[in-house]
Amino acid sequence: MRKKMGRPKLDTEALTVRLPREMIEAIDNRRREEDDLPTRPEMIRRVLAQWLEATDKA
Repeated sequence: MRKKMGRPKLDTEALTVRLPREMIEAIDNRRREEDDLPTRPEMIRRVLAQWLEATDKA
C-alpha cells in the first residue's frame, strides 16, 4: 500500500528542474537499487544530501 501524500512541510519550497532523459534513466536505475524504492524526488533529495555532506567544508 502506498503512503498518501500529505501537505508539504512548511519549511520547504517547490522546485522544478528539467533533466535530460539519460539522467532520469540513471536516477531511476539507482533508485531501483534502494530497499524502499524511493520516488524520483526522494532519490534526488538523497543524492543532494549525500553530495552536500561530502562537499561540506565546515
